[in-house]
Amino acid sequence: MIPMPVMILSGGLDSTTLLWKLCLEGKRVYALTFDYGQRHRREIEHAKKIVKKAKEVGFEVYHEVVDISSISHLISSGALTGNESVPHGFYTDERQKVTVVPNRNMIMLSIAAGYAVKMGESEVYYAAHKSDYAIYPDCRKEFVKALDSAIYLATIFTPVELKAPFVDMTKAEVVSLGLKLKVPYELTWSCYEGRDRPCLKCGTCLERTEAFLLNKVKDPLLTESEWEIAVKEYRKYEKEDKQKTISN
Repeated sequence: MIPMPVMILSGGLDSTTLLWKLCLEGKRVYALTFDYGQRHRREIEHAKKIVKKAKEVGFEVYHEVVDISSISHLISSGALTGNESVPHGFYTDERQKVTVVPNRNMIMLSIAAGYAVKMGESEVYYAAHKSDYAIYPDCRKEFVKALDSAIYLATIFTPVELKAPFVDMTKAEVVSLGLKLKVPYELTWSCYEGRDRPCLKCGTCLERTEAFLLNKVKDPLLTESEWEIAVKEYRKYEKEDKQKTISN
């Protein structure tokens, strides 16, 4: 039997790279995309485009958009599901903590684990990586280890394992892998603002720009003029960040 792991597909760089990695390893994939009332719901449409592309290249992907927006009032907080503005600047900035959605990954992964049991599968994947450790506690190795144990105990009669293969990789390293795998990054979405085009200033936009810069390639989602602006914005915030470090 070919394994069919369940994975969380947000529509961003990391989860799309994970999807391509699993498919190129010969796996068929159940991909779940969550609508949790996020400001940047545009990512859901991009996830659909990514799955369509995956099928066009011959991958076997079963995709479902899971609507849990009815609980958004229970976890509405900060900038992504609450009323606060999306802060501009690097993720290392203390202000970026307002982009944390309370317990988001545990909620989504718990549902994914239940789905895996229903479908008779034994693996759940998500694309947590090292670059998000500072702000997002549910992307850290300690969280992965603890939740893996909890999921195992909760599914002990039909054991499910939680896997985060990028947890020791930076975002730039994830993109490096994706470029080798020919991931269609032009279809992905990262910006938290939820507009028609990326703002190029929020933490996730800057992190994305950095990842492509470190790989010495242009972000394929952006036009040439947008890429020039993205690089300028990145250099501006990089300079400000260095000045803060020196002053401290």
